[in-house]
Amino acid sequence: MRFDVIAFYTGAHEAAHTSFVEEANEWFTAMAGDYGFTYTSTNDWSKLNDENMARYQVVIFLEVRAEAPEQRRAFQKYIEHGGAWMGFHFAAFALTPSAYPANWDWYHDIFLGSGQFVSNTWRPTSAVLKIEDVRHPSTAGLPSTFTSAPNEWYRWHNDLRRNPDIDILASIDESSFPLGSGPKPHEIWHEGYFPVVWSNRRFRMIYLNMGHNVMDFDTQPNRRLSSSFASDEQNRLILNSLLWLGKRDV
Repeated sequence: MRFDVIAFYTGAHEAAHTSFVEEANEWFTAMAGDYGFTYTSTNDWSKLNDENMARYQVVIFLEVRAEAPEQRRAFQKYIEHGGAWMGFHFAAFALTPSAYPANWDWYHDIFLGSGQFVSNTWRPTSAVLKIEDVRHPSTAGLPSTFTSAPNEWYRWHNDLRRNPDIDILASIDESSFPLGSGPKPHEIWHEGYFPVVWSNRRFRMIYLNMGHNVMDFDTQPNRRLSSSFASDEQNRLILNSLLWLGKRDV
């Protein structure tokens, strides 16, 4: 059975995020033709409303979250009435003070469970990811570990392992350490537990920390040096997740 997907983005936050949005729109469009779903993307966030969202079975936040109060209300209503969501990378970001403060408690603390952003690795690099839940449809057919596409990895305020609603699907394997190259020491992770893909059992949702390409930051800031869709296993994880959200067999 066909299902319909709508993806929201701004394409104006940061060159690396915009690069990911461009790639994601191309990739999802190609997958739609092969796997029997429709894919619509828009930077018009006013379309996040009750009437329009009733047309779609899955909503994707490619790079940011909803900001306007009426959009946030419509999104929460959509989710609480059975709608499905996939979010990437910066879509979970919140930090006070910043341009994206922690001012949406339901989204960050209840829905995502992660709370505020705390820190990140730098520069973007691949990591070895470990599958944590082999029974979830999103991880079907994946090896126990695989190498991701290059990415900037995030750490969160809340320990997701302590939240009984959260199902951690993949985390950074210890063989990845040290992860990042700096130059700042805190941008290189040497140990720790870092979930990067998870679902909330109370809702039909999956968050993936991927979504930040390597860019030529030194000489040509808009030139892409990596692809977020360069890992076959990571692509399978994303596609499995979307088919599960759309209630299709993986």
